[in-house]
This record gives sequence, C-alpha cells and structure tokens, in this order.
Amino acid sequence: MSWFLFICATLVCLFALGRAYDVEYASGQPAAVKLGDGTLIQALRRERIRTWRCQNSLGRSRTPTSYAAERSRSVAFRKWAHRLWASRANLHCAVADQVGNVSAWLCIHSHEGAWNSNTGNGYYGGLQMDYDFMSRYGSALLRAKGTADRWSPYEQMIVAERARRSGRGYYPWPNTARMCGLI
Repeated sequence: MSWFLFICATLVCLFALGRAYDVEYASGQPAAVKLGDGTLIQALRRERIRTWRCQNSLGRSRTPTSYAAERSRSVAFRKWAHRLWASRANLHCAVADQVGNVSAWLCIHSHEGAWNSNTGNGYYGGLQMDYDFMSRYGSALLRAKGTADRWSPYEQMIVAERARRSGRGYYPWPNTARMCGLI
C-alpha cells in the first residue's frame, strides 16, 4: 500500500511540475522574477523598447538581441541584461534629446549633400554649414575636429539643433527647409 501512495504522490508532483512548466513555457515567456513593483523581465523589455525607440528616432539600426536573458533562469544574468539595456537606452535617448527633430534634419540633409562633403564653396558637411555658423554653434567641435565635413552626422545635427533652439529656426536653410515643409 505504501508503494501505491508513493507512486501516486510522485505522479501528482510530476503532474504539478509539468503544469507549471507548461504555464511558464507555453508562450515562450519564462517566469518573471520580482523586482520592486514590476518584474525584472518586464523592466528589461521596457528598456529594450525604449532603446529601440530612441535608435529609430536617430535613424540608427536597432541593437540586435538574442533574448537570452528572458530564457535564462539566472537572476544575476537578468539583472545584468536589464542594466545593459537601461544604459543603452539612456545613451541613445540622451543623444536623441540633444539632437531633437531628427527627421527634420535628415530631410534637410537629403537635399544638401553627403555628410562629409567639402565642395570648396565655403559650406561643409551634410547640412552645409559655413565657417561662421560652425564657430558660433559648434566652436568646440571646430577646434577639436576641424570643419563639419569631419564631424559625425549626429554632431552636425546637434550643432544645427543648437542654432535652431537659439531662435534662428530653420532659416539658415531657407530653400531646403521650405522643401521639407519646415518654413
């Protein structure tokens, strides 16, 4: 009789474990570990989505992921992945905040030329900045790297955004800003 009870108890336990396994992996989502008011997996997903949203707004490609942290049972690994995605999100969103109006700058750039253009007409870079403009709104970059044709696209957009926020608007690019519907 005791063997019978032992086998029944074992089968009940296995059935319960199997149900827990089915619930956990049926959707491909591992059980979440509690972290504060939410779950660690949900927090990780929020940071990944925030990272991708800011990368999209900058015109950058998305950081690839293997979703390994979501499949892992290691809480330490999940916490590490959450911190990694949070730092990526903070970096990309800070750049996006500095640049602002990325789609407007990309539209203007599409009519102005290559990011590294130096055509010899006194205008440099993908937003065609002259020397006075660069020295007024990007003096540190001008000293460190030279003219705008040597700056990254993001640096060029940051300098242009600085000019726009100073009150100049899009008027330094009158024709292309009109073509983009900004003026």
